[in-house]
Amino acid sequence: MGFFDRISEGLARSRERFTEQMNVLLDRGPNVDDEFWDGLEETLILADIGCAAASEAVENLRDQATRKALPDAYAVLDLLNDQIASQFCEGGEQVFGGEPALVLFVGINGTGKTTTVGKLAKEATDAGRNVILGSADTFRAAAIEQLEVWARRAQVEMVTRERGSDPASVCYATIERAEETGADLVLIDTAGRLHTSADLMRELGKVVNVVRKRSKLPVYTVLVIDATTGQNGLAQAREFNRELDLDALIVTKLDGTAKGGIALAISHELQLPIVKIGVGEGLSDLRDFDAHDFARALIGNFDARQN
Repeated sequence: MGFFDRISEGLARSRERFTEQMNVLLDRGPNVDDEFWDGLEETLILADIGCAAASEAVENLRDQATRKALPDAYAVLDLLNDQIASQFCEGGEQVFGGEPALVLFVGINGTGKTTTVGKLAKEATDAGRNVILGSADTFRAAAIEQLEVWARRAQVEMVTRERGSDPASVCYATIERAEETGADLVLIDTAGRLHTSADLMRELGKVVNVVRKRSKLPVYTVLVIDATTGQNGLAQAREFNRELDLDALIVTKLDGTAKGGIALAISHELQLPIVKIGVGEGLSDLRDFDAHDFARALIGNFDARQN
């Protein structure tokens, strides 16, 4: 099964819900009137893509419908995939594009952050890069052991300290070791924390600032977000971005969720590129993000529907 098929399979529940809502809208007829536009915007919002992205997409489609004199709703929907894709923030290629980098992974517990770090380490090592891992999650039980398993699998060195150590000191030691070994990709896993905990978020902000000041490599702070959290994921992303000034997103657990549209809501509102998406537990289930493939998998195709 190709990766687009995996994305399409993973987003099936999101797509089915969107399709059901669109069919209700189309049942009223193909006329492109105010009722159609209002219904389309409401349907997009219900698909979790966010009010701002939905409003902008519909506004752009209305403009195109007028300029191109589109005859009916189906002609408008022919443009919907491209319009959805265009709402994603572009960029982020430099994070995992092959240039030297230090990447800090942040997010709440349970998003798959540690597993994501491990998968990326294996992928980069297989591509011939010199990778080093840092386990700055010194609080969660088995976090260090979990990352050690991935380090062995990827055959890369991992820097850690005993449980309860200062996370900033682990980051500092990881950077020093990376310089000693000539590593060109440094991946640091941080402790998961609730975005609602002001003290923990400030502590994480200090860790990020230490790394940005100490590292000679470009530093990127990447939020790993669980797609199944829906609108709560947007609230998480807002707080992490406010505190840490994020550079990019990785969206996990897109397989089987009915809330896949949240990836667009976060990317659009915060103007953050999505650099990777996860659609399963396997090593090959974490891949580069493609906006057009994602849009096609999220909303489907309306060409074959009613005449």
